[in-house]
Amino acid sequence: MSLTGPAWTVPLRMMKTLVLLKALSRSHPRIITRDSHTHKACQPKNFTDYDTIKHEFKFPQISGHFNFAQDVLDKWAEKEKAGGRASNLPALWWVDGERREVQWSFEELGFHSRKLANVFTELCQLSLQDRVFLMLPRVPEWWLVNIACLRTGTVLLPGISQLTARDILYRLRTSGAKCVVTDESLAPLVDEVAPQCPELNCKIVVSESNSRRDGWRHLQDLMSNVSSDHVCVRTPSEDPMSIFFTSGTTGSPKMTQHSHCSFGIGLTVNGKYWLDLTAGDVLWNTSDTGWAKSAWSSLYGAWIQGSCVFVHRMPRFDTSTVLQTLSKFPITTFCTAPTAYRMLVQEDMSKYSFGWLQHCVCAGEPINPEVMQKWKEATGLHIYEGYGQTETVLIAGTFKGMDIKPGSIGKASPAYDVQIVDDEGTPLSKRTEGNIGIRVKPDRPFSLFTEYTGDPEKTAQCYRADFYLTGDRGYMDEDGYLWFVGRADDVILSAGYRIGPFEVENALIEHDAVAESAVVSSPDPIRGEVVKAFIVLTAEYECRDKGQLAADLQTHVKQVTAPYKYPRKIEFVEQLPKTVSGKIRRVELRKREWSAPPEAQ
Repeated sequence: MSLTGPAWTVPLRMMKTLVLLKALSRSHPRIITRDSHTHKACQPKNFTDYDTIKHEFKFPQISGHFNFAQDVLDKWAEKEKAGGRASNLPALWWVDGERREVQWSFEELGFHSRKLANVFTELCQLSLQDRVFLMLPRVPEWWLVNIACLRTGTVLLPGISQLTARDILYRLRTSGAKCVVTDESLAPLVDEVAPQCPELNCKIVVSESNSRRDGWRHLQDLMSNVSSDHVCVRTPSEDPMSIFFTSGTTGSPKMTQHSHCSFGIGLTVNGKYWLDLTAGDVLWNTSDTGWAKSAWSSLYGAWIQGSCVFVHRMPRFDTSTVLQTLSKFPITTFCTAPTAYRMLVQEDMSKYSFGWLQHCVCAGEPINPEVMQKWKEATGLHIYEGYGQTETVLIAGTFKGMDIKPGSIGKASPAYDVQIVDDEGTPLSKRTEGNIGIRVKPDRPFSLFTEYTGDPEKTAQCYRADFYLTGDRGYMDEDGYLWFVGRADDVILSAGYRIGPFEVENALIEHDAVAESAVVSSPDPIRGEVVKAFIVLTAEYECRDKGQLAADLQTHVKQVTAPYKYPRKIEFVEQLPKTVSGKIRRVELRKREWSAPPEAQ
């Protein structure tokens, strides 16, 4: 870290004695440049092909105890110190877009996180399995809090930085969190609700200001008063490690609990095989820090492999910033949401060079084949799709060396036996639509979530016979590829036909007029329900005649997919409702359709 001035989010006052800080002038590590204008062969580095993974994959042996900080991060620090890590890349590389950077080695991560662990245990009086609620944007302290919780055996509850006071109250009261760590922007919201949270007794603020907030303990003050010597807690591998509040489209968020081994070991399948990372790779994952995808890629998946985690402060997703960053820094692996790829391919990508980039992946929602093709034309790289949930590690994906079938979410992850099953948990034949399920009997995968904390009924509802049901619908073809149809409650039944919203949205996105779309059911007196599309137009089509445009889009869908799937109703909107993680809230659109009077539909 070599930053000057007061604007850095980790106050430099607490770091004055730390000689571990990096100079800003540190040069980029040497990485071979590739020609971004030619097709880039994406050969696997950690495996030969998909069949080899499936036949040979085994998780590391799990003993009775496991702690990611001690058993993975500290081991990398030892290798690094002994010269056994095959690169000089930092473990964490943070930039803010204003010429300020932080580069921490694994040894430095250990140094800082051990100090913070002492803050938790000595100054905040936190004990094993006490819960810590964390709300920070993409700043280095977010990673330190994650590791300090591992070292102390406290349970981390990440939250996004866009939460409202009501959201915060729900999370604090439901979880019984004893400590909250956040920044100055969210501290007032916590203060609004803190009197209603009797178990909350420690509030830590990350601040660059010299002022002090009443009732809050400032991180830089705390860190300056503790030792860097700390003995990591010996945690049973099945003990709770973290709880994620899911971004479900219905009801209040559920508390999804993961153990030390479910993510700490289970995400090996993500880091080693889907991301195909090595210690020589730089991974940039743009996920918000409040979601499980950050744990997937910005922490466990990458550091299991000893890779460099690249972070851009970027308060809001900005296409120019993303493309400039991919051109400027030696990022080899890029992970972002399909929505982000859709936005990026609408830019003039010919102005940028992607010489370092070697592997691109996406997750969070299905990606449209049209977007994949445009990205490949601009970068020479395929987008490899991954499918999973907060409750799981990678369930299915496209892996390097595998033929990509546009529209498919790939084949089953080696972590799971994935099958298409009916509502009773009975496996179905190929190309028969059903529930995407994971076999949990006779052997339950340890890489599955433990429970919905405090809600045994919802936990039990996930299981049918020998399977955990994801809540998603799909089918498997003769080659073992999985095809996502939609959430179980998103499938449209029209005049006896079952229609998945994604396939209609896929067809729509291929039209130049469509920037984004969401498809839901809408009531119809004859067919029961019909397909309705909510469409955000691209700039060049915003002033076109809407009636003619709707007719053109209906004709287009009939031409590229089965005619019965075309949207009989179309509404043009300026934006679509989304969860804070960027997923389209079809449930909101569907509710609006079914609650509106007939004349308004």
